[in-house]
Amino acid sequence: MAEGQIRKALSGFYYVYADGKVYQTRGRGVFRKQNLTPLVGDYVVFESGNQDEGVIKELLPRKNELKRPPVANVDVGIVVMSAVEPDFSTQLLDRFLVTLESNHMEALIYVSKMDLVDEKESILSAVSYYEGLGYPCLLSSSSDSVTQQEREAFAEKVEGKLVVLIGQSGAGKSTLLNKLSPELSLETGEVSTSLGRGKHTTRHVELLPLYGGLLADTPGFSSLNFDDIEAEELPFLYPDFREVAPECRFNGCLHQNEPGCKVKQLVVDGTFPEERYKNYLLFLEEIQNRKPDYSKKK
Repeated sequence: MAEGQIRKALSGFYYVYADGKVYQTRGRGVFRKQNLTPLVGDYVVFESGNQDEGVIKELLPRKNELKRPPVANVDVGIVVMSAVEPDFSTQLLDRFLVTLESNHMEALIYVSKMDLVDEKESILSAVSYYEGLGYPCLLSSSSDSVTQQEREAFAEKVEGKLVVLIGQSGAGKSTLLNKLSPELSLETGEVSTSLGRGKHTTRHVELLPLYGGLLADTPGFSSLNFDDIEAEELPFLYPDFREVAPECRFNGCLHQNEPGCKVKQLVVDGTFPEERYKNYLLFLEEIQNRKPDYSKKK
């Protein structure tokens, strides 16, 4: 028996890293009966007579997990947003940030393709606001390369941590990785002009050694559901709302229809961006209108 970490999952095999070696393993049948699925990033107990035939015997406790992309024990989420093709979207960015907050993951916002957009004011204004909330932000200086300052910023976030890249298809996740570490030689794809979205160029999840940490390049996607977030929890996943919530008239204020709401007052005053508040209401209504999932009840 040995302990290791799943670094790649592909075609029913789990590739476990332990003591400087990679072991090809399969999961026990009992995992299916227990409705458990090993994820990349999981720490596991496994048994292996050689590096090609191993069996995962036990999944060790996770501190968190993402469903899309399927990765466990994530420390940092690098949110890759495109300035154009696809266009910059605060709604999508807020979805990603809420997901990271709910899983107690740090966030780093990276805006790609800034050199391809002429009107930058709205993006710069949004980025400035997110930075004020404590989310570090980086703007791409070129579509072809990264500066030393960008490398150092990424290295500081990645070192000693498990980092996941998230963002919709075509935003430039694989391109960013290629620029940071050309030896990775990841396949990149052009945005499909007919569909207005990127081709899914990443076919599996794999943890890649980078800057003293582990970084997952993952399939792109353009939407996230809040299946595991309750309406009462959502206000606490917004750092700006969370800070002023004690000034609301009612405890547990959802910042929706309640009188004496400090958040709504600050939106009217222009302190909080109206677009961000509209995104919040959209998410809240989405959660409130969600159909009950009886499969989760025992």
